[in-house]
Amino acid sequence: MTLPFNWSEADWANCYVRIRNIYALWLQGHTLKAAAEIAKGKAPSGERDWKAMKAAFKEWKITADSAIKLGTWDHSYEPVISDAVALLAGKTPPLMAQPLMLACVKDWRSGSRMRKIRVRSLAQFLNYCVEQHHLPEAWAAPKNLKPLIGAVKPSERVNQKADPFSNDQDILDLLASLPDDDTGRRWRDATMLMAELGLRPVELLHLKVRTDELSGEPYWWCTYQKKGGNGATEPRRIIPLPLKGNDGEVQQWNLIHRWKTRDIKLPPLESGNGAAECWKTYFSRRPYWLSFKQRYLELEDKRLTAYSFRHTFSVRGHQRRIDAGSMSLVMGHSLQTHCAFYPWAQKSSVEAAFADAHRRLVKPDTVAGGS
Repeated sequence: MTLPFNWSEADWANCYVRIRNIYALWLQGHTLKAAAEIAKGKAPSGERDWKAMKAAFKEWKITADSAIKLGTWDHSYEPVISDAVALLAGKTPPLMAQPLMLACVKDWRSGSRMRKIRVRSLAQFLNYCVEQHHLPEAWAAPKNLKPLIGAVKPSERVNQKADPFSNDQDILDLLASLPDDDTGRRWRDATMLMAELGLRPVELLHLKVRTDELSGEPYWWCTYQKKGGNGATEPRRIIPLPLKGNDGEVQQWNLIHRWKTRDIKLPPLESGNGAAECWKTYFSRRPYWLSFKQRYLELEDKRLTAYSFRHTFSVRGHQRRIDAGSMSLVMGHSLQTHCAFYPWAQKSSVEAAFADAHRRLVKPDTVAGGS
């Protein structure tokens, strides 16, 4: 085997680079001839049929392994693997896993959900190729994917927070703005549940009705378990907090009865990036919501999202003198988390404590117990 360079001082630098590339490829497990062909910019015939491996991987993911749905493949796997195959078929293809993965995610924001999905999906594909099609270890994805995924910058985290509505009437006006068609009614019901029960959007998929053994009364039960650094939250009983309009009228939506009689039909909540994203997609097409959200941002410097209904539930509870401990249990997180992420919880507890102390000082005979 000879290299296509003249035996002259003018060509020595190019020759040296070519030899180093061939050596690196040989260390990855290629034959010397294959390494020379790849370094020259040619893929050895029949050695890397990436399209065939992609087809085999798709079949394996859908029919074996975790047996994902075709929609999951189309959303989470197809785009990034197609990009990878296109790069590998180009004139200057990446020669190992990490450069390929970086090239396939460079246009997505560091730490973003979509970048994480692309990194993990491509890692599965490459590891499959190494294990099932006997590619060299250089094509195995790094064991630690965090550097490739990246992290959200602190400033970006702050910008992603959601604020509560200023009052319940604004939620009622938003609900009234939805069209009276099948889709509009489904999203109205989903939003009413989030508002009255303080649900995370994903918890709509984990909502049940149980019956109290002693009273025989139905009650809401949520089976969702949120995982975090301190473990997972427990399934919990949820107690509604009905909304009250500016006219003082408490809303009687009768949601638990409608749920039991199957009168409530939820919209699709499992496509894309989850329930919150589905909610956002629908409401981003509603002119009232867009102008309403912009008004909140301009006049009150508040950012509204699907989580704003849950945050407003917390505010509503504290306005009605429910202590932070009880609110944290109903909302499905620790008291520490509640006070850290819902500052009005701590504020209302402090104000209530001082107000109670003041009442005791002014009217000592009204101390609980009445003795």
